[in-house]
Amino acid sequence: MSGDRIIVSRYKKLSSSRQQQPKAGIKLDPQRLVAGVLSGDMSALAQSITLIESTAPSHRLCARKVLEGLAEHGRKRARLVAISGVPGAGKSSLIETLGNQLCDNGLRVAVLAVDPSSSRSGGSILGDKTRMETLSIRPECFIRPSPTGGALGGVTRRARETVMICEAAGFDVILIETVGVGQSEIAVRSLVDCFILLLITGAGDDLQGIKKGIVEIADIVLINKADGDNQVAAETTRLEFEGVMHMLSPSTEGWSPPVLAVSAHEDRGIAETWRAVEAYFEHLEISSQLLSRRQQNNLNWYRSHVAEELYARFLQDPRIAGEIAHIELAVLDGSLEPSLAVDTLHEKLSPTSPSN
Repeated sequence: MSGDRIIVSRYKKLSSSRQQQPKAGIKLDPQRLVAGVLSGDMSALAQSITLIESTAPSHRLCARKVLEGLAEHGRKRARLVAISGVPGAGKSSLIETLGNQLCDNGLRVAVLAVDPSSSRSGGSILGDKTRMETLSIRPECFIRPSPTGGALGGVTRRARETVMICEAAGFDVILIETVGVGQSEIAVRSLVDCFILLLITGAGDDLQGIKKGIVEIADIVLINKADGDNQVAAETTRLEFEGVMHMLSPSTEGWSPPVLAVSAHEDRGIAETWRAVEAYFEHLEISSQLLSRRQQNNLNWYRSHVAEELYARFLQDPRIAGEIAHIELAVLDGSLEPSLAVDTLHEKLSPTSPSN
């Protein structure tokens, strides 16, 4: 392994460790954290999110108290906007340009940038602040890079709680940069109000290279890097996708997703993008879909947490823990079918099981 790879590997592991556990020496005082978040203290905000994301069992009670304390005070509803797209589409650049414009207009902006975690080391680069240099130094903006921890859906397992904390801190807009695009990334739809799909030209087969599922849930489609010699190609791609969007059923009743050509580099089309976002929210409010969508999103997020928690407790059951390794080995070598393996585990929890 080269020296550069060793450095990156060590940095990934260090970044993952820092994100999963609160720093040593920090006193976990729920009341202090709640008061700090409500007053707009960025340090308390960051510590609260780190606490929520922590995998340590000892932090769960404190995290729960923080969430309960914030819930008691209510929270301001922010504009929740997800931005997803193919790798290299310029998501970070677009968010920085858009975020700066929103801050210039007097809005407080939180950016939750999700970095993919390595399936081998569990680490992630977490370099979004370095990619958003001008936005990261603005006092009215908060940028939080977080690892997915292997979670599907393009967002972290604790993304809903992180959003709640940012809303409690009084942010007007929360921009969520999600991981990649694909069928699994549509889970982010259950977290946000508005979903923006960011595409570029010249990245291969523009139409077939994008999963249909991700296009169907898009509320706004942006063709980025429409600058220089690429402007004509970008307009061609925009017209192609405009035709595609007319053939698909919109994810929001009564809304026809606009397709815009933009350039984050030259700040072209960014103001128009936010006007499209505002028009979308106006449509949701007039058609009474905003509240119902958020209610359904909360229900979907709750159900995913139930499934995750029950699965974790299932594996921790002493009747299961002693057998799980043997059963998984049998599944791996093909001597036991996965469906039969599930039945075997279920039987061990049955009241009529001989082991009880």
